[in-house]
Amino acid sequence: MKKVCVLGSGMVGSAMAIDLSRRFKITVADKSQDHLSQLVKLGIATVVTDLSKSENVAQVVSEANLVICAVPGFMGYKTLEYVINAGKNVVDISFFPEDAYNLDAKAKAKNITAIVDMGVAPGMDNFLLGHHVRKMEVTDFKCYVGGLPKLRSHPFQYKAPFSPVDVLEEYTRPARYIENSHLIVKPALTDPEYLEFEGIGTLEAFNTDGLRTIMRNITAPNMIEKTLRWPGHIDLMRALIKAGFLDTNKIQIGKVKISPMDFTSHILFENWRLQPGDLEFTVMRVEIVGNENGQRVKYVYDVYDETDIATGTSSMARTTGYTATAVASLFLEGLFNEKGIIAPEMLPINDTIFDYVMDYQLQRNIYYNINKQILD
Repeated sequence: MKKVCVLGSGMVGSAMAIDLSRRFKITVADKSQDHLSQLVKLGIATVVTDLSKSENVAQVVSEANLVICAVPGFMGYKTLEYVINAGKNVVDISFFPEDAYNLDAKAKAKNITAIVDMGVAPGMDNFLLGHHVRKMEVTDFKCYVGGLPKLRSHPFQYKAPFSPVDVLEEYTRPARYIENSHLIVKPALTDPEYLEFEGIGTLEAFNTDGLRTIMRNITAPNMIEKTLRWPGHIDLMRALIKAGFLDTNKIQIGKVKISPMDFTSHILFENWRLQPGDLEFTVMRVEIVGNENGQRVKYVYDVYDETDIATGTSSMARTTGYTATAVASLFLEGLFNEKGIIAPEMLPINDTIFDYVMDYQLQRNIYYNINKQILD
């Protein structure tokens, strides 16, 4: 039986470990004994260790056929580098801000496959785009995505299934997108628009820096990603930014120096944390327009997923985690073996891979509804 080591036992890491434990021998590593104890009850092997140290990572992944990296974004790049240094193939969902391609030469030198950004978005939206780029001339790509609580509790109307600091960084990092073949850079939270979703109602969309590797690997005149939230969230976050609560420079308060971002993240951790029984949903709409077989066409993918009440697994853990485990299984079955840093849009090199990933999620009741329109 092949061995998989999952680094990180948060909400998504745990969901991936449980999913993969049906077919592979799983070990999960984290410094949190509390998180790991829930997996121990399910018979999954665990290791308590500090993953910020390269020697600890090397030790815990030493017997693995594949590593899945699910650590917080701020430590993701270094952890990925440690895994590559250890000579292990890896699927990464830490969504770190650094450029993963800086590790490409090292991964290739070690004959390693390192698949990065393999979540729902970034991840599945890239994957869908890559599939259509192979089949048509894509001119326009849009992705709208958000994970939200079903209960709209003021003032934030938001819950984070992962580290709040990763969310806050999305609100402060400049948003890049492609318009008329030109790179456009704007502050996050700009260009708000309102969209209607059946069964949900009105959501507001705004610019975030979600294209990531797509800008490197895909050439299309118009490409953009926007985050979805309940209406009112933009104004609240803009107020926090204007007041300085998301500044990263440390300030002196009495005898203590602390950055406002660290303080705010700490405070919001309790406010935004999903509590037992909290229901949330993930919604994503991907629009791909282009020329196919002499026709101008538009493909629209809609996905809506809710907390799995039977297992308590959040929708964000499901949609993010099961994308990664689909690709992990794909790799372990020998269906993909390209080396180096692999972004999601570079994965669907044939229909077999595309169908495998889509079917894997369908088996877990994650439905990507497809609508094709002829525009000419």
